[in-house]
Amino acid sequence: MTQADMPLDVKLMTVVTNTLVMVFVVLCLAALGHWVLRLPFWTVKAIAVQGEVDHQNAVGLRAQLATSMKTHLAGGLLALDLQPVKQMFEAVPWVRQVKVQREFPNRLRVTLEEHHAVAWWGEASSGYLVNRMGEVFEASPDEGDGLPELVGPPEQSGRVWSLYQRLATELGRLDLGIDRLELSDRGSWRAKLDSGAQVELGRGEPDEIFERLHRLTATISQLTERYPGAVESVDLRYPNGYALRMRGVTTVVEDDGKPTSKTR
Repeated sequence: MTQADMPLDVKLMTVVTNTLVMVFVVLCLAALGHWVLRLPFWTVKAIAVQGEVDHQNAVGLRAQLATSMKTHLAGGLLALDLQPVKQMFEAVPWVRQVKVQREFPNRLRVTLEEHHAVAWWGEASSGYLVNRMGEVFEASPDEGDGLPELVGPPEQSGRVWSLYQRLATELGRLDLGIDRLELSDRGSWRAKLDSGAQVELGRGEPDEIFERLHRLTATISQLTERYPGAVESVDLRYPNGYALRMRGVTTVVEDDGKPTSKTR
């Protein structure tokens, strides 16, 4: 008797039987797999920490995270979810990015990328720093002296750091540096130089701000030769020039480069 000649109830029983057998086989394989994954052979016995560890001691880092690691590593290497381990390391101060890899049969390799502090975010010693990517992170540097201060809305940190680099390069031609660059909530820029001078940069896109500063750097040497004295403040918000206040003298410079001044 062919399968086509079988009664309908026999056909249904055959289908149900085959289905149950397949389900049983799958369950057995799943149970076997679960048992294999839980074998002591796969228990994580070593964690290798490499990469940038200038602010982290590999042994101390493992000791610091020992309690949390026990929870995450309990399932063995194959069953281990790497994401919680990655997040655990990234929560450590100075750690920017982490790569976690399995190394069979029972090791983890953790590669760290640290933040490289380039400036304070806010006041010096605030506990918040800016890295080379313009990202704000929380940490306390061993030596924070010499870092400039960047201020602004947190979501604008990358923009503030980018403009700082351009302005610092331009001022560097005059052996001047920036101690503080600030972006107000209203979009106005202000800088404090390492000489103590205050510079009002006004509003606008970075290219506009840079052009205003270039107007100053291109002509200020002529003014300091003519009017000796320390620069106290500069206002670059004029459309066709800028106002310069020096000790004992206030000078307004037009675009033609001709200064007018008054003694105070």
